[in-house]
Amino acid sequence: MWLVLVLLGLSSVGSLYWYKAARTLPKDQDVAAVADDQGSRSNQLKGASIRVRQPWEYFLVLDVEATCLPGTDFTWPNEIIEWPVVLLAWEDKDDEGRASQLRVVDEFRSFVQPTWRPKLTEFCATLTGISQANVDAAPPFPKVMDEFHNFLCRHGLICAVTGQRLRKFAWATDGPFDIRDFVVKQCFISKMKMPEWIRGDVVDVRKKVAAWLVATEKIPAKNVSGTKGPGKWSPGHSLNISRQLSALLLPPFQGRQHSGIDDSRNIARILTELGRRGVKIEPNLRIHPNRRWYWMGDKLGEIVETHFEP
Repeated sequence: MWLVLVLLGLSSVGSLYWYKAARTLPKDQDVAAVADDQGSRSNQLKGASIRVRQPWEYFLVLDVEATCLPGTDFTWPNEIIEWPVVLLAWEDKDDEGRASQLRVVDEFRSFVQPTWRPKLTEFCATLTGISQANVDAAPPFPKVMDEFHNFLCRHGLICAVTGQRLRKFAWATDGPFDIRDFVVKQCFISKMKMPEWIRGDVVDVRKKVAAWLVATEKIPAKNVSGTKGPGKWSPGHSLNISRQLSALLLPPFQGRQHSGIDDSRNIARILTELGRRGVKIEPNLRIHPNRRWYWMGDKLGEIVETHFEP
């Protein structure tokens, strides 16, 4: 049980768009120390890569930032204010599809101008490091999607005319929140249909790490999954990005936490390490583009204001 309490922490829920009172948690060094007790730290860090068949070619690692208020949860109509993506590809895939080495191909980053509540709260600006000037000078979400469409075309991932996929790529996020919640809500607020190249299943990297910890017997399955098998967890108790890095014996978080681009880069480090360790990386989360929330009106973009304070 002690091991479980060390490795499992209060969830940072993706990019932490809402706030809970602080709890005392073990330091990240302690997590690494526990993992070290499971075997030789140096041997794991220097161990040979394990090549397995990897069915996907590219991964788009995404960790958005969004508008937020203290005390609000994921049902609130958050608007995306940063769209950061790290594009990864296998660099050593053989004729049988086996690979172990992911490399960074390129990055895309844009701030996004919110339209429903265009003024950022002090809480949001402090949490994300994004200023009012950043979003005021940024394009709205549909324009950012046009720019990102061009990014995908430039790398040969989609057809410039139809938007159809030309290569096999998957999105990768820390937890289910970024596309399942934030992108679906943002498309509604922006009165736009979710682009075809976003639709599809997603690699939930946090779930992959949890499943790996169970498979390697670093955490008992019942303590990670609750009742439904490895890779799932009880609400409020899961591995945040820093704890995933520690569990994989990687150096600590690099950059500013809750900066979308820095979060995405660190998630890319985690995904790369999973690939090196022979974890088959494939989607494990389904997205429902037509999902609805209580505040959505009958028409695209219509937010029922009576649910919220001015």
